[in-house]
Amino acid sequence: MNSDATVIVKNPAIQSTQLSGKALFLAVVALAMGGFGIGTTEFTIMGLMQEGAADLGVSNPQMGLLISAYALGVVVGAPVLTALGAKVARKTMVLWLMAFFTIANLSSLLAPNYESMLVSRFLAGLPHGAYFGIAAILAGTLVPASMRGRAIAWVMMGLAVANVLGVPFVTFLGQSYGWRWMFGIVGIVGALTWISIRTFVPYSPAHEGASIRRELTALRSGQVWMAMLTGIVGFGGFFAVYSYISPILTGVTGLDIKTIPVVLGIYGVGMVAGSLIGGRLADWSVHGSIYVSMAAMVVFMVLFGLLSSYVVPTLIIMFILGATGSVLVPGLQALLMDSAPHAQSLAASLNHSALNVANALGAALGAAVIAAEFGYRAPAFLGAGLAVLGLLLALVTGWRANRIEAQAAMR
Repeated sequence: MNSDATVIVKNPAIQSTQLSGKALFLAVVALAMGGFGIGTTEFTIMGLMQEGAADLGVSNPQMGLLISAYALGVVVGAPVLTALGAKVARKTMVLWLMAFFTIANLSSLLAPNYESMLVSRFLAGLPHGAYFGIAAILAGTLVPASMRGRAIAWVMMGLAVANVLGVPFVTFLGQSYGWRWMFGIVGIVGALTWISIRTFVPYSPAHEGASIRRELTALRSGQVWMAMLTGIVGFGGFFAVYSYISPILTGVTGLDIKTIPVVLGIYGVGMVAGSLIGGRLADWSVHGSIYVSMAAMVVFMVLFGLLSSYVVPTLIIMFILGATGSVLVPGLQALLMDSAPHAQSLAASLNHSALNVANALGAALGAAVIAAEFGYRAPAFLGAGLAVLGLLLALVTGWRANRIEAQAAMR
């Protein structure tokens, strides 16, 4: 078999075109580019919070509501758009979603005031979860089953690379030339992603027998809800900190605001490392990868709260927090897909609903403790507490999964 071989693999559940070599690389990069654009628009606004607040004439907590509006869009859009597109070929669906994402971000570029910006950020979030969910399944069909975790991680790598390159670069442009630059650049990335997917990703049909009703069966699974709750609570603590990273670094660590892009780049490098590790850990043990990530998040959130007035420890912890968050994502994605094998598209998209409920929850709780004058260290300790709860939920979810498997084996 040559380096660019294509193998057609069919079974009753999935029809797939497995790729290798250059063909696989180009297909995965095309799908990951969508993640790059999504990550850039999702996370850059956190680094440009103070610039955006000045432009729109609002406070930092009010800017935090823009983060929550985007996250709410993800929560609503992931199940709704995925279910509505159940019968649509996967490649066609991701193309539609990326076109919607591109147009919505350009509407943010032109939003004249805070209220219209809230609406446009909600619209931009709608395709986020559905795109990642379907793109993850699409990537999984391109490789053998033993590499599924890594294929999911490769798509999520777009988010990580966005935090290394996209977020710092666009934050720099935003600080220098106006924060709305981010929306125009994301629009360009979205258009390039559409062209790349159209060119390099092979056709993949919808799940055999797919329907809105069948996809919605995922919502009847207790394991799906447990996995979602694990992600919401555990990642909520992470976003309580990251949503306010710019004022934390300037107000507590004492860094100049111009250094924020560099720190965000360090965080992004941690995300890349975590994505590489997380994919392999998920292939080793889906539940184990979640336990490891949650436990690490607890430890380093506490350390961040204690040491955030010191520059070097803060930079090291930012790298580690980026890594632990990325380790968690492939495991949660695989857990949700396994929890609803006959409705994998919706189950996969619900991972991003969960993470963005966490985003909205974290931003809101972070705003609450800051507004209550507990200071900018408080979100880190709040985050550690939420991560402890997330770890406990993960352990219960794992115990339930083992019990369900044991009961099935006895039948």
